[in-house]
Amino acid sequence: MKKLIYRKLLKDYMSFFFIALFSSGLIIWVFQAVNFLDIMIEDGREYTVYINYSLLNFPKIISRLFPFVLFFSVFYILSKYELNNELIIFWNFGENKIKFINFILFVSIFLLLIQVSLTSLIVPKSQDKARSFLRNSNVNFLGNFIKPKRFNDTIDGVTIYAENKDNNGNLYNLYIKKDLNAGFEITYANKGKFEENMGLPILVLYDGETIRNRENKITNFKFSKSDFLLKNLKANTITQQKNQEMKTSEVISCIVSLYKLKLKLFSKEINEITNCTNNNKINMLKEIYKRLLIPFYIPILMLVPYLLVLSSKEKINYTKLKIITFILGIIIIIFSEGIIRFVSQELLDNLFIFIAPLFIFLILYFLFLFKLNFKR
Repeated sequence: MKKLIYRKLLKDYMSFFFIALFSSGLIIWVFQAVNFLDIMIEDGREYTVYINYSLLNFPKIISRLFPFVLFFSVFYILSKYELNNELIIFWNFGENKIKFINFILFVSIFLLLIQVSLTSLIVPKSQDKARSFLRNSNVNFLGNFIKPKRFNDTIDGVTIYAENKDNNGNLYNLYIKKDLNAGFEITYANKGKFEENMGLPILVLYDGETIRNRENKITNFKFSKSDFLLKNLKANTITQQKNQEMKTSEVISCIVSLYKLKLKLFSKEINEITNCTNNNKINMLKEIYKRLLIPFYIPILMLVPYLLVLSSKEKINYTKLKIITFILGIIIIIFSEGIIRFVSQELLDNLFIFIAPLFIFLILYFLFLFKLNFKR
C-alpha cells in the first residue's frame, strides 16, 4: 500500500512538473523566436537558419526554468495534498515523516542528473550548433538588410550605406566600401537595385564612381552602369567559439591547465583549448559553476517545500509558514544565480561558493531531523 501511495505522489509531482516546464518553456521560446526574426529580416539570412537557430535555443530555456518550475511544482502539489487531507493517509499508515522526506531526496538525485546533463552536455552542444548555423550562413536575402540612412555591415568585409529606398527596392545615393587583400575599394552611386543574373545576386549601380586603393596605389573610374557582384558573401558574425559553447571537458581542462592542477584525466595544453587564457580564468570558473554546481541546489529546492510537513493546516501559523517557505525557496533560487558575481580568480577564495549547496542542504536536513525528533 505504501508503494502505491509513493507511486501516486511521484506521478503527481512529475506530471505537473514536466507539463509546467515544457509549457512555460514553449511560451518563452515563442517570444524569443519572434526576436530572432531579426536574424532573417535584418541580416538577410535564409528561413532554415532562423528555424534551426531558434529550435536549438530551446534546451537553454528549459535549463534556466528547471529550478524554479521544480520548486513551484513540489510546493504546489504538497500544498494541495495538505489542503485535501491526503497527507493524513501517509501518517495513518504509520509512515515515518523522515522517510517521506528521504523519498523526495531520492527523486531529487534523478532530477539533479537530468539538470547536469542539460547544463553540461546538451546546452553547450546546442548553443555551439546554433552558432555554427550563423557562422557558416551566407547572406541570401540581400534586399532585406539594407536600411536607409544606416551603415549596413552585415556582410563580412562590405559596408553599404543608402540615403533613401523606395517601394520598388531602388536605393539612392549609395556608398559602398569593400575590403581587399591589400587595400580597399569605395564606390559611390546615385542609384542602385538588387537583381539576379543566372541565379547570382548582383547590386546594379547607376551613375557613380569607384575608387580603389591597393598597395598604396589609387585608381578610379566613373561609370554609368556597373554590376557589384555579391557571390558567396559571408555574414559578419562572431566566428570564435564563446565560453558557453565550449565542451564541459574543455572548460575543466582549461581550469586544470591554468591552475596547474594534477588531474591526468583532464590534462591538456592551453594552446589546444579555445579561449583558455589567464584573462579568461574567472569566466571559466563561472562556466563550471553554472554547469556543475547550480544543479546541486535542486535537492535543496525540493526539500524546502517539505517544511510544510512540520506543521498542519489546522494550526494558526500554517498560512504564515507557507508564505515563509515560498519566499525561502525564491531566495535560494536568487542566491544560487546571484552568487556567481562573487566568483574570483583565486581558486581558494571560491571555496564557500562551491560548497554552499552542501552547506545549505545539511542545515535543512538536520533541521528536519531535529524537529521530527530523529537521531542521526
